[in-house]
Amino acid sequence: MEKNTFPGKFIVFEGLDGSGQSTQSGLLKDFLLKKGYNILLAKEPTLDSEVGRKIRKVLRKELKIPPQELQELFVQDRKEHLEKTIIPALKQGKTVISDRYFLSSLAYGTSEGLDLKWLIEINSQFLFPDIIFLLKVNPEICIKRAAKRNIKMTLFEEKEKLAMVWQTYEILPDRFENIYVIDGEKSIEKVFEQIKNILNKKLNL
Repeated sequence: MEKNTFPGKFIVFEGLDGSGQSTQSGLLKDFLLKKGYNILLAKEPTLDSEVGRKIRKVLRKELKIPPQELQELFVQDRKEHLEKTIIPALKQGKTVISDRYFLSSLAYGTSEGLDLKWLIEINSQFLFPDIIFLLKVNPEICIKRAAKRNIKMTLFEEKEKLAMVWQTYEILPDRFENIYVIDGEKSIEKVFEQIKNILNKKLNL
């Protein structure tokens, strides 16, 4: 993958659905805005592209396609998102915070029986983040959190499936740099304190 040589920093949040990555992404955005940073908050799959909308239909079980085709759609959506949104922002010196990125494809794709090596290969041309926060939360807790928010379970949000997803997430810090595992079962405030401490040490934000 390509190292980020642009003026802006690229920060990614990863984890199981319900692990709090959207909450922590939003908190970091607000925190950095108050410090005077120019921020772009991104999310995958994208909301405003035809490919992103198709992916969401699959995740909501409104459309059925083979797992390999779904991951190829993720790659297409990611490529467009990088070229049209993320890289231009980084070139302008903005700090980009993304709720999910390529690690989600690796973890969720393998849970569907796809080969990890193939998944890494199809994502190999993309920009590598400056820092990745991987929120560790038990699958049972993730599902309970989603239920409390009355969120309809998507394709990947079943207990056994989430356990398989986390098995892959767990091995990724040994394969890729810049990944920091965060205890996501603590309070929202304590989770965010862990994130801020790491950012201050690694990126001086």
